[in-house]
Amino acid sequence: MTTLLEVRGLAKRFGSLRALDGVDLDVAEGSLTGLIGPNGAGKSTAFSCIAGADKPSAGSVRFRGREIAGMAYHRVAALGIGRTYQIVQTFAEMTVLEAVTTGALLRHPRLRDAIGSAEEVLEFVGLADKRHRLGRALTIADKKRLEVARALATEPALLLLDEVMAGLTPAECRDAVDLLRRVLARGITVLMVEHVMEVLMPIAEHVVVIAAGKTIFSGSAAEAVRDPRVVEAYLGSPLEHGEIAS
Repeated sequence: MTTLLEVRGLAKRFGSLRALDGVDLDVAEGSLTGLIGPNGAGKSTAFSCIAGADKPSAGSVRFRGREIAGMAYHRVAALGIGRTYQIVQTFAEMTVLEAVTTGALLRHPRLRDAIGSAEEVLEFVGLADKRHRLGRALTIADKKRLEVARALATEPALLLLDEVMAGLTPAECRDAVDLLRRVLARGITVLMVEHVMEVLMPIAEHVVVIAAGKTIFSGSAAEAVRDPRVVEAYLGSPLEHGEIAS
């Protein structure tokens, strides 16, 4: 597989705090890669540095072979990286259609074209019937779906998903996994922060684990749950096959 994203030695300091201190990861084109770790490990900070919301203190971020570390957020988005946020960023006073149209304007500067593209994305994610609702009126599951829709409207090659299943019921998680599979079927590559290994197991082709701002593991999900470093830092005890969701 072709490597779409390559991160080496990524570091980010906020004063004396080292949020990241040597993150390495590769994301293969067309794959879903899981990024996991304990609370405070630096997962969301890594996303912000990749997407251009934060400037790394050190390290390299290469997308399609091009160095993008420190590049402005809008330029990274234009190159083909879209993202969601751990804390849902809903435009409370915009309708669902208006919010997704803001993403579509990146590729379709004519408003009519952007609205048409947004309508197609809403149909794809299952929000077409709620297009005229205000963002603040949605359930948490639909707000997360709206975040994904807005990111998809930018027509990314790489989609960064930050805990899109947090707070969802088991049924809502199954729906989210189904949507992810359809996103992958469109040829969009996914890098996904997720807390629950059982969610990642059926869908992630590769898993990267970070702890204390450093990469401690890179490999398959099945290997991750049995790696002593991962167990110690994050899982607490090895998972048995019977505990993995299918």
